[in-house]
Amino acid sequence: MQPHPARRMRVVATGLLIAMACLFVVTHRLEGEAAWIGYLNAFSEAAMIGGLADWFAVVALFRHPLGLPIPHTAIVPKNKDRLADNLAGFLQDNFLTTRIVARRLAAFDMAGAAGRWLARPSAGGTKANGAARFALQVMDAADNDAVSGLVRGGISSGLGRLELAPLLGRILDRSIDEGRLQPVFDSAIVWLAHVLDQNELLIRDLVQERTQWLLRVAGVDDRVANALINGSRKLLVDMAADPDHPLRIKVMIALKDVAFDLQYLPETQEKVEQYKHDLIANPELARFLDGIWGNLKEALRTSLSDPQAALSGRLGEGLRSLGSSIETDPALRRSLNMQARRALASLIADYGAQIVSVVSDTVKKWDTETVADRLERAVGRDLQFIRVNGTLVGGLVGVVLHALVTAF
Repeated sequence: MQPHPARRMRVVATGLLIAMACLFVVTHRLEGEAAWIGYLNAFSEAAMIGGLADWFAVVALFRHPLGLPIPHTAIVPKNKDRLADNLAGFLQDNFLTTRIVARRLAAFDMAGAAGRWLARPSAGGTKANGAARFALQVMDAADNDAVSGLVRGGISSGLGRLELAPLLGRILDRSIDEGRLQPVFDSAIVWLAHVLDQNELLIRDLVQERTQWLLRVAGVDDRVANALINGSRKLLVDMAADPDHPLRIKVMIALKDVAFDLQYLPETQEKVEQYKHDLIANPELARFLDGIWGNLKEALRTSLSDPQAALSGRLGEGLRSLGSSIETDPALRRSLNMQARRALASLIADYGAQIVSVVSDTVKKWDTETVADRLERAVGRDLQFIRVNGTLVGGLVGVVLHALVTAF
């Protein structure tokens, strides 16, 4: 196993200090035999002093030098709670502000990236697999209760700010224009035909109950029931066979009217907003959102464990179709990006403090040895360079001073 870079540099810095000490001893004994030995002795003496001073300063950051409880040493372990709070504040003030997040996200096409991946999930290759493994590790490390609260609050807050009616109107309008509701309409016709077949006896019983006994004797009730059932079945068959059936066209016109009302009529928009706020305030929704992270986590684990299998079948076809639509529709991408930026900015504004508190709480839970070890590993190599520089610079200063003393 290769030693850590900080450990290697510590060996170099300590070795240089020991070399200066040995050089000082040798030149001190040979002093006076030659002029250059005096310069070498002054260099080694000043280098040794500079190296020892910087060694003390570096060690004092993380522990007591030589184990002695000298005041103002072991600075990092003694102040780890204050450092944790300062680090959390630094992250929140410089990274997790709505202005900074919005500016960063403005240049990032989130919808386009999602659309490309949905349309061609296998194109991610090794990077996609690595991202999937990383996402699994993040989910396993997350605090379920905390994440569940963030999900619940984020969804409720996002729904509260979302102008739902115009968005639903645009989606409905575009779906009608592109013919995407036709398969839905076909499925509805098949379902109605199935319901009619399953409830034929019930319809006959209802007609018989509402027919006078004299007409029943004449068999009128059977003829009425047959006409009602056969007429309904013929209507459904005709609608299924003819995409331009007048009734289908009337339904589409009615849906077009609904889409227009959702986008442009204040009365309809107010009703939708009221329904939305009633839904958000419903305790059942709150209970549902409380458990949504657990269900979502399991589904994500399954999908991320085998992305290709998760995107097979009808679900995969639907997601690929959605991805292609996002890719080829600039207006839809702009709308999705705008909504995503708003949602993330809102999430940061509402929960930025809680997010960075994870950092401060984690650091506060570390013991003092862990804090010192991790920070020293992070910046230790540079600190050991300080020791090396201090040794060499001290030696050069010693040479200059010796030269001045000799000259004057």
